[in-house]
Amino acid sequence: MPIPVFALMLGVFCVGTAEVAISGLLPNVAADLAVSVPSAGLLVTGYALGVTVIGPAVTLLTTKVPRKALVLVLMAVFTAGNAAAVVAPDYGVLMAARVFTAMSHGTFVAVAFSLAAAISAPDKQGSAMAKIALGFNLANALGSPLGTFVGQRFGWRFTFVAIALVAGLTIVLIALFMRPPAQQQAATGRERLRQEVAALRSPVLAVAVVVTVLAQGAVFTTSTYLVPILQEVSGFAPASISVLLVVFGVGSVVGNFAGGRLADGDVGRAVLAVLAVLTAVCLVFWLCGPVPALAVAALFLFGASGFSIIPSLQAHIQRIAIAAPTLALSVNVSAFNLGNGFGAWLGGQVLDLGWGTGAVPLTSAVVCGLALLLAATSHWWRNRSSSGGDRVAVESAV
Repeated sequence: MPIPVFALMLGVFCVGTAEVAISGLLPNVAADLAVSVPSAGLLVTGYALGVTVIGPAVTLLTTKVPRKALVLVLMAVFTAGNAAAVVAPDYGVLMAARVFTAMSHGTFVAVAFSLAAAISAPDKQGSAMAKIALGFNLANALGSPLGTFVGQRFGWRFTFVAIALVAGLTIVLIALFMRPPAQQQAATGRERLRQEVAALRSPVLAVAVVVTVLAQGAVFTTSTYLVPILQEVSGFAPASISVLLVVFGVGSVVGNFAGGRLADGDVGRAVLAVLAVLTAVCLVFWLCGPVPALAVAALFLFGASGFSIIPSLQAHIQRIAIAAPTLALSVNVSAFNLGNGFGAWLGGQVLDLGWGTGAVPLTSAVVCGLALLLAATSHWWRNRSSSGGDRVAVESAV
């Protein structure tokens, strides 16, 4: 992996870990700051809302900043936010530090995806985006458990110390090895701002963002409740859950790279393929859940298909808004976070309605099927309109 791409991936690993690692430390934080565990849980919500609401605004306000300088400033803001969390004297300051840190998340991730694609060959952009998305895989599979371990062993503040140190390494690597593409340097100022805003007016882009919310929502509807599904439906003992989650994590890494390779070709068809596979796998998980051996295989396939959508959907946005992708990618990052919240809520509704844990993967299949239907309709409409459509945002390649 080229060092610049590795540096960007490492930055995504940092922001992903900062978002999820605190989840395993909520009792520690609550006890130290004298708040309830549910109140401590709002630190996760506050960060997610910061990414979703503030992220696109930060992207829009920084369109005139050269890309290398922007990622350096964003990572510096991220590092400062984590440093503030380390010394936070009370809950209010910690919440403010979390929201401040979240300001950099969406734009950094969007620019990282955009830069990775820009410095890669045209037929390798999907794979480059998969390498960036690997940062999120590693944040969930490695960063979160390590952050929890450090926090439980040395105190929750040391988790933020570790994140800040890795973020500092990211800054050094980007400063030393990143050489922005010439077109990124030139496309600054008012023209870039107009291009970015114009890209958001595309109805094709709006549909793509909704597809992202539904697809990611389908993943999180089931992934949020994997533990009860494996225990209550498949009958696994609590002691085996950690091993099963490793199976899920390995599948997610495999799916991430598979989705990237697929997106190197026809991105529109790649999106349809990954959504179709995810829908089918959710149905398989629903049917095979009660059979432990088959449930393990379905779990691996769910991890692979669930994470194959990230590089494909991001590459899709990159192609749709090809003239000005950064703001569109930032909005899509917010869409992923919105999908996370939507999926977790929907899975909870399934349980609250008394449909049972076994119905959760079926619900995911229905939601992903809706995403597939919407994406297929959009794909057909673009192909039909490509001869004389809107050339500002739509490329015939998709």
